[in-house]
Amino acid sequence: MTDFSPPRPWTRSYAEGVPEDIEPATESLADLIATSVRTYPNNVALEFFGAETTYAELGAQIDRAAQGLLDLGVKPGDPVAIVLPNCPQHIAAFYAVLRIGAIVVEHNPLYTPRELRHQFEDHGAKVAIAWDKVVGTIQGFSADLQVNHIVSVNVTEAMPGRMRLMLRLPIRKAKESRAALTTPVSGTTPWSELVRSAPISPNVPSPTVADVALIQYTSGTTGYPKGATLTHSNLVANAAQARSWVPQVPRGTAVVYAVLPMFHAYGLTLCLTFAMSMGARLVLFPKFEPDLVLKVVKKRPATFLPAVPPIYERLTRAAREEGVSLEGIEIAISGAMALSTEVVEPWEKETGGYLVEGYGLSECSPVLMANPVADNRKAGTVGLPLPGTEVRVVDPENPTNDVPEGGEGELVVRGPQVFSGYWNKPEETAAVFVQDPDGGVPWFRTGDIVALDDDGFVRIVDRIKELIITGGFNVAPTEVEDALRRHPAVADVAVVGLPHPGAGEQVVAAVVLANGATLDEAQLRAFAKETLTPYKAPRKFVVVDELPRSMIGKVLRKQVKEQLLAQD
Repeated sequence: MTDFSPPRPWTRSYAEGVPEDIEPATESLADLIATSVRTYPNNVALEFFGAETTYAELGAQIDRAAQGLLDLGVKPGDPVAIVLPNCPQHIAAFYAVLRIGAIVVEHNPLYTPRELRHQFEDHGAKVAIAWDKVVGTIQGFSADLQVNHIVSVNVTEAMPGRMRLMLRLPIRKAKESRAALTTPVSGTTPWSELVRSAPISPNVPSPTVADVALIQYTSGTTGYPKGATLTHSNLVANAAQARSWVPQVPRGTAVVYAVLPMFHAYGLTLCLTFAMSMGARLVLFPKFEPDLVLKVVKKRPATFLPAVPPIYERLTRAAREEGVSLEGIEIAISGAMALSTEVVEPWEKETGGYLVEGYGLSECSPVLMANPVADNRKAGTVGLPLPGTEVRVVDPENPTNDVPEGGEGELVVRGPQVFSGYWNKPEETAAVFVQDPDGGVPWFRTGDIVALDDDGFVRIVDRIKELIITGGFNVAPTEVEDALRRHPAVADVAVVGLPHPGAGEQVVAAVVLANGATLDEAQLRAFAKETLTPYKAPRKFVVVDELPRSMIGKVLRKQVKEQLLAQD
């Protein structure tokens, strides 16, 4: 086996000031936020439509919400579901759950009832902190799944007073805006009531670094989403790795834009943990709208902006159309999908800063590698392994064997950010780890085929797994196929991802129609959206006579994809 013991070859390409390794985590995420509260009490921690929350105020909310959760019966080790958009209550809820040693479970608030129910069935949380727009969905299955308490969050309560007054005006536009943001609910504990609890006693033990902090749902390789269990140590380490990668970002004065949803692993680490550990000002956007972002850019450009390529494209275009300068946005990190030079060049010209690509997986907290924030970054690669991260390129058929130097093979990794397994799924966990040939820490199989060049930069060649990544979100083909098979016009179906210039990949369904049926794309798409989040619904349907299958009858999605590509 190739020896990647320090010095690791890729460290030669690190930018100035980036260390080869990081110190082992010695504090939990609860300690991390407490340190920022003590160090930067009067600094602005959160900005939401102009409303500001200082670190001292955030710390007080966390302490009161933590005690409120204890009063609801939450105990250390209990999963607590968070179903919220980006808003100040999300950050306070996240750290309040962690403060008492419970486990955060993040959810997309736009999920359909069926998708949310599946995840609640899996993790078994008895308490949920949810956007009031989603409360009705959870109450629909709360009785039989024994969700005992729902803390409802009205996001408008975190907005500036003037904006709240405008939303109450008796005019149609104000009523429509308010209806999109909040709805009346009953049978819940309002968030405003939870944070009126007494502050938690300092004698209540904080979690240890070895405790599970987060269940992050991921499609993994194939099948339905699985919960990756990430410890405090995993997440603290990944935040430290991110800090080490950008030593030029100042503590206490940095401005970070949260345009990525924080229920997504990428947004969670770079906004919820990295930014908060830096004492940064985190500017929160409930959803990405170029006009909202540009309003903030005019006043306070981002020091650090994590996003996905379509966001950079749309911001660049909107800024030009509206005559807004993007100059001053210093560092932009792109992930979740390939970043093209057609996006990078105009962005860097407009901002005068860097736009570099990174790579990660939910199972890895999620960031594994990134291009240097320096002139030696390499377009077409996902960069270099982060400090403390080890990688090998192996034969996917025999993952204990390395491929010849410079060859293509499966990427396997290990490091302090790599998870220990899936929630209550020992068989699935065993399937994604391979023993170290020398008896060391096992290696996590990413399922991605890569090549490592002489400078240590990694280029993604292909994916073994059949996961579709569209607009930065993961889509499991099996889940979409199961939904479509319920339609009477569908006899059989295979779902694949085909290249799409704006979203990385688009979801495409190859459909075998039932006898006498005809294809009605609009109807099938609408049917899929009844049980799937819109981004999972196929953008395109293709009728085929039959689907290629293996000797044991398994649909060969790779062949389906090749056939569809050949037809384009």
